[in-house]
Amino acid sequence: MLKQLRIQNFKGWKDTGTIRMAPISLFFGANSSGKSSIGQFLMMLKQTVESPDRKAVFYPGGKNSAVQLGSYQEMVFHRIPENKITFDYRWSLPEILKFKDPVTGQAFSGDNLSFHAEVGLGDKDQHTLVLDQLKYELLEDDESRLSIGMERKSGAKSEYKVDATNYTLKRKQGRVWYPGAPVRFYGFPDEVVAYHQNADFVQALNLRHEKLYRSLCYLGPLRTKAERLYSWTGMEPESVGYAGENTVAAILAARNRKISLGYKRPAKPFEEIIAIKLKEMGLIEEFKVSPISEQRQEYEVKVRTKGSRDWVDLPDVGFGISQVLPVLVQCFYAPAGSIILMEQPEIHLHPNAQSALADVMIDVINSRENGTARDIQLVIETHSEHFLRRLQRRIAEDAVPQEKVSAYFANIARTPATLEPLQIDIFGNIQNWPENFFGDEMGDITEQAKAAMKKRMQKTKKLEASS
Repeated sequence: MLKQLRIQNFKGWKDTGTIRMAPISLFFGANSSGKSSIGQFLMMLKQTVESPDRKAVFYPGGKNSAVQLGSYQEMVFHRIPENKITFDYRWSLPEILKFKDPVTGQAFSGDNLSFHAEVGLGDKDQHTLVLDQLKYELLEDDESRLSIGMERKSGAKSEYKVDATNYTLKRKQGRVWYPGAPVRFYGFPDEVVAYHQNADFVQALNLRHEKLYRSLCYLGPLRTKAERLYSWTGMEPESVGYAGENTVAAILAARNRKISLGYKRPAKPFEEIIAIKLKEMGLIEEFKVSPISEQRQEYEVKVRTKGSRDWVDLPDVGFGISQVLPVLVQCFYAPAGSIILMEQPEIHLHPNAQSALADVMIDVINSRENGTARDIQLVIETHSEHFLRRLQRRIAEDAVPQEKVSAYFANIARTPATLEPLQIDIFGNIQNWPENFFGDEMGDITEQAKAAMKKRMQKTKKLEASS
């Protein structure tokens, strides 16, 4: 689970500042305020980790990628090629990382890792990305145990030196030489291990970093429209897909799974959990996925809406159901320890359903499977006032602890834009509401009252004139 994040010189952000990441992390702001850039940056790093090109510092994306960010000049702040993209984050490890220094015998362990990197264009070649530095820090109970990193030598495009703090690297006998460039933006190359007697543990750091990005999944704001028939060959998709295209396949693949919505709450079949949530949101009465025949690998999704006796196909009900179904399925389908990035999960939902969706998200972070907490983290970009208001209410009611919700507002009134934390107290109150955060509600009410008074006065004058 991500604990902190900071991004500098990326797209519209000179500096996001340190973002506190919680089990539910929310980002608000006007259109084109830069809030989507935060998720895009993380997805670009995921794409890079999964790219077969070990030498590519960043993989900005292609035709079928979650994000396509273009060239470095297009993604760097103010499109100034001299700017360097710098980023830091910290995450908790699902299992404690332990190793021993083979030279001294000293044992090290940690439950958190932090990472720092700086990327820019080469000194001479203005087209090739170069990793100027990377640094890992291993922490236990918030205390630093050691740090190790690589820094590019001045003027040398692919020569790096390795430095460590609280750990003495012992090089093997032989001539002094410097390792080559790191792997992608994060990885120690094999030469670091080969050159030192006690640097094997850096491979574990590389692996933990890759596991972090394997746990990341993304659902975009525009989901695919509903179909009348869905084919499924028995494969288990990794996720519902960037646009929810694998939603029904995920439901079918998860039929043997049972999910509990909290400690000491009964576990129920996956499909039943989805149906319950749709009903609680006031969208349907019943929901089922059925094969059209035993001989064919095709399935249909049937729903029964409130006040109706008839079962109908998914395309025959409101568009909002087909748009929120991938959201619900992704939240409960994702493996334990997943980080789910979502843009506008509330899209095409009426206000009451948007409020209820916040309750679903609380259930997601509390959910358990096989008696163990799923530890899901939700990173949500939203425009919904109703979603936030329900979370505020639940904080006041102690349904969700205040520290499990983090909310930020992209403020473009300042230059450069700033990402400001919303200060939510234990009563659910936001202490620093930005001006016109969700529009000028009081202004609209006041102007409506003035207009109504003006009309009444005009009507009274007409009546007096006619009498």
